[in-house]
This record gives sequence, structure tokens and C-alpha cells, in this order.
Amino acid sequence: MRFTDVEIAYMHTQGLGRLATVQVNPVMFRYHPDYDAIEIGGRSMATTRKFRNLAGNHRVTLVIDDVLSRQPWRVRYLEVRGTAEQVYTSAGPWPGTDGAIIRIHPRRIISFGLDESDSQLGSERSSSRIPCGVRGT
Repeated sequence: MRFTDVEIAYMHTQGLGRLATVQVNPVMFRYHPDYDAIEIGGRSMATTRKFRNLAGNHRVTLVIDDVLSRQPWRVRYLEVRGTAEQVYTSAGPWPGTDGAIIRIHPRRIISFGLDESDSQLGSERSSSRIPCGVRGT
């Protein structure tokens, strides 16, 4: 499952999404083009509940959304359902973060309002790709 250019462009304009494992958390994220995946990092990430939750269940959902206009009402969102892996790197993705990250590989992508052509119906795609596990980079 690959992100479209429009979806990638939208992710580059946003910095906050909501990650659902067992509970929902606002998180910093970035798109990593080498893996066509989303990476989530933070301070002491390996000690967080969201990171530990992945040991029992690799399925996650990340929602990235914003309100462009209230009059007229115009919203955009990107919902990424996928398989997450715990990845340990030598350095964190942002200053002040450690090397533990969550990498999300999309299996289903739902988007709405990201460009004029999908402002009414949105877009939805699915894939059978199911990568998971723990690996270093």
C-alpha cells in the first residue's frame, strides 16, 4: 500500500496526529519515504504505554486532521490503518527524542478533502501487505 503524492504532501504540512493502539494519544509524526511509512517518536518512547502496547497487538490507526474553514465548513483528514513495529535506531527523529520509534506500515488509507477532487466522496484504498516485528535500522 503506497501513499499518493497528495497524501504525502498533506502529511508534510501537518505535525500532529492521533495514534490509537489501545488508547488514543496525540503524537509527533513524520513520513519516511524510504519505507513509505509513518514514524512516531518522542521522549523516552520505549517506556511509553503506546510503545509497550505494540508488544501485544501490532494493529494501529493514526488520524491526521485539520479544519481549513468553518464558513463554509471544510475539513481534511487522513486515516491510516496499519501494522506498527517497534524500531530502535541510534538517534531519535527529532531533537530531544530517543532512538525508539513506532513505524506504521499502511494497510488501509482513508482520506477526505485533501484536494478538490475528493472533497465530496473521499478516497479509500486497502492492501494485504502485513509487515510487523521488531528490527533496527
